[in-house]
Amino acid sequence: MTDRNPDAMPPRLTPAQLRSARWFAPDDLRSSSHRSRAMQMGYGPEDWAGKPVIAIVNTWSDINPCHGHFKQRVEDVKRGVLQAGGFPLELPALSLAEVFVKPTTMLYRNLLAMETEELLRSHPVDGAVLMGGCDKTTPGLLMGAISMGLPCIYLPAGPMLRGHVAGQTLGSGSDAWKFWDERRAGQLTDAQWLAIEGGIARSPGTCMTMGTAATMMALAETLGLALPGASSIPAVDAHHPRMAAACGRRIVDMVWEGLTPDKLLSRASFHNAIAAAMALGCSTNAIIHLVALSRRAGAHCAIGLDDFDAASRRVPVLANIRPSGSQYLMQDFYEAGGLPALLQRLAPHLDLSAATVTGRSLGDNIAGARVVNDDVIRPLDRPLYAEGALAVLRGNIAPGGAVIKPSACAPQYLQHTGPALVFDDYPALKAAVDDPDLDVTADHILVLRNAGPKGGPGMPEWGMLPIPTKLVKQGVRDMLRLSDARMSGTSYGACILHCAPEAFIGGPLALVRTGDRITVDVPARRIHLEVSDAELAARRAAWVPPPPRYERGYGWMAAQHILQADAGCDFDYLETGFGAPVPEPDIF
Repeated sequence: MTDRNPDAMPPRLTPAQLRSARWFAPDDLRSSSHRSRAMQMGYGPEDWAGKPVIAIVNTWSDINPCHGHFKQRVEDVKRGVLQAGGFPLELPALSLAEVFVKPTTMLYRNLLAMETEELLRSHPVDGAVLMGGCDKTTPGLLMGAISMGLPCIYLPAGPMLRGHVAGQTLGSGSDAWKFWDERRAGQLTDAQWLAIEGGIARSPGTCMTMGTAATMMALAETLGLALPGASSIPAVDAHHPRMAAACGRRIVDMVWEGLTPDKLLSRASFHNAIAAAMALGCSTNAIIHLVALSRRAGAHCAIGLDDFDAASRRVPVLANIRPSGSQYLMQDFYEAGGLPALLQRLAPHLDLSAATVTGRSLGDNIAGARVVNDDVIRPLDRPLYAEGALAVLRGNIAPGGAVIKPSACAPQYLQHTGPALVFDDYPALKAAVDDPDLDVTADHILVLRNAGPKGGPGMPEWGMLPIPTKLVKQGVRDMLRLSDARMSGTSYGACILHCAPEAFIGGPLALVRTGDRITVDVPARRIHLEVSDAELAARRAAWVPPPPRYERGYGWMAAQHILQADAGCDFDYLETGFGAPVPEPDIF
């Protein structure tokens, strides 16, 4: 998994050049204090002297089921670090448990990125293993580590086992939405629903559908920041602890080689990740996170919405995984060959010279990979969809762009004009959808606004707006929905998301009124509010900004500095190029 070409290896650092040596090596009072306090913890000079100190940034917590196995995996990483002659130190970080954190983990992704960057900057460490997987932990950890610039390797949590109930295979998220509509329609008993709740998530690990977690773990590997094949190993498979130990061994060599993120990441790396995202039938959230990561890596790497849309027209969907696929889950994907096998099939769309944490190219890493189930990972000439994993729509209602996942919505809504039914907040929407007298038809376009980066706050996953119960009971299972929110990567349906700029700051979505007609044309990449410019100007003149969501604390700070969805929702002051690089701490 980690063999390297000796002829291509860069000059190795000497022990005196280790960053940690500045803390531990000098014969002075400050360094004496560092050594003394390390000895207080039971360590001795033989633990740190002349060895790379490896931070293991662990996002485990008691309330994060996706990372329930990380208590043990951190020990596997330590074993690998020790085997390679390093000194491992676990540094806990924000856990960001997706289903429990309110209003949304997205509000705190940048906080994890800040914490990661400052953990690595402020401690005597030479490299890092980044333990993540639950949706926002992957981009948060990588954003911080890229900004810090130390050698780092990403350890993905891996997907949970397949869900199962009464002989049916269940996919987390996707089947929850599907069966909840059946329950709302009166088709499921309390006992049947309880069985689904207990069977849909039955092991540690992330969602086993192609949601945001599976998407971002795969894209971290495609970017070259994880070991080949690491992203799709099920969390409870015996290969997973072996992979964790391999991460520990490899990071030690990466420190000696000085293999930092800036030597790995390029514009080609991010274009590879976009192509992989399309072939995977990825989560719509991939756009926001990849844009943010690319801007952390520097202007020479930066990508935007148009890059995704261009790739969507060119790259077919090959992974037959729910929700874009109809049958298979991540365990099936792993057993069919996993990400290396998919990348091998996708090779004509990739730059195989891109660098990776192994010290070899992406092409070298996937050279021996093969697909063992052509229905799970389709060949290029027999894709699941010829195109359409994601599409970027623009128009007078979304000049900064809006995103839809055509492969996961009913085809009749790819070209549709209908009247808007507008809600200013999620509680109002939630109350209305259960009203049996709600004036709504399947031709309506449900609109939720004030749910974006500032308005949500934090851009919650409210974008898969619930279909009104009245329509559900009539058999309606999809309809067009438009918002400035996000949706879970496990979601599906004709949901238009990330409408930018958001309504909360006066974006055109703020001007829509119930009854206005909206035209959606996905093949033409167009979304248009059928209202005259003069009328929109009059509405804008009358628009009153809503009060701020926060008046103090982290939320206030986030609202002052968060960028819009099309720019990745990072904080402006964290992006590369905002100011001069941060110098190393003065420890003398």
